[in-house]
Amino acid sequence: MKSDADIGRALQDEVRAAAASHTALAIAGGGTKTFYTGTLQGKPLTVTGHRGIVSYEPTELVVTARAGTPLAEIEAALSEKWQMLGFEPPHFGEAATLGGTIACGFSGPRRPYAGSARDFVLGTKIINGKGEILKFGGEVMKNVAGYDVSRLMVGALGTLGVLLEISLKVLPKPAKEVTLSFETPADKAIATMNAWAGRPLPLSAACHLDNTLYIRLSGTEPGVRAASTKLGGAVVENGDGFWRELREHQRNFFHNDIPLWRLSVPPATAPLNLPGKWLIDWGGAQRWIKSDAPASAIQQEAEKAGGHATLFRHAKQNGATFHPLPARLASLHQNLRQAFDPDEIMNRRTVGVI
Repeated sequence: MKSDADIGRALQDEVRAAAASHTALAIAGGGTKTFYTGTLQGKPLTVTGHRGIVSYEPTELVVTARAGTPLAEIEAALSEKWQMLGFEPPHFGEAATLGGTIACGFSGPRRPYAGSARDFVLGTKIINGKGEILKFGGEVMKNVAGYDVSRLMVGALGTLGVLLEISLKVLPKPAKEVTLSFETPADKAIATMNAWAGRPLPLSAACHLDNTLYIRLSGTEPGVRAASTKLGGAVVENGDGFWRELREHQRNFFHNDIPLWRLSVPPATAPLNLPGKWLIDWGGAQRWIKSDAPASAIQQEAEKAGGHATLFRHAKQNGATFHPLPARLASLHQNLRQAFDPDEIMNRRTVGVI
């Protein structure tokens, strides 16, 4: 059986050989997010064998794991110490890996109140497009002087290199959580979510679906009890299940072939004038819409609101289609890719814009 060091060297050798021959590589993990990445061009570079928790210091609130480690394995180890990944990442399948999660930059319902995946990354080790192993950041909270390169890997979809290891800050699990529901239209729900976000309440999730506002409170038992009494509403039985289904796109809202768009807008943005069915998450900052409206119309509405739109999932679409970048930002992206992967052998896509 190959050791972890042998697997890492084998991956490096494959990248070096591909760079020398200008052969495209398609990084292959658990395969749970291919609806988003699309079918990548090139020879598969399988990373799932490079797995395992490298170090975990519960008292320091830091875990380091290899990129091929199943997300469920990491969460189980953290749970034993009553800790968790603060950005509450979606899995979208049992085979989800840490590397795929970070490469896609996905965060769950807790994101606006605890932080995004990028906020929790302390350090990374990667293989760049030249076959060089590079390490950025570290395993402590304050470890960066200058630009935090490790966080560039979050959401880069593997275009800057192969993730080998990731160090993450973790959080203690709350002692108590309660989910409350309130019947209210979307405009009032948006106003309420933003008003409550500005108050000293232990909010950890807020969304609006089917004319109902859902709020999750997390913290100490006395704090959650006091906040729950103050806000009122109806207690949702199996609140954990509700947020898990929302996070994993298992609610009925997501179950059809109508294009699913993800809009990122300022949280106080009023309901947008677009046809379709809406789900508002992240306290108003993330809007999901199931709509057959033209892409240009959806993207224009998002832009007018000061945000952007991504065609996230569509049965007939091979991979997400991203909002076109402004010229200066597109140039910056291209320059970064040239620096890390000069021949662009990593994760070439035929759909969308990276």
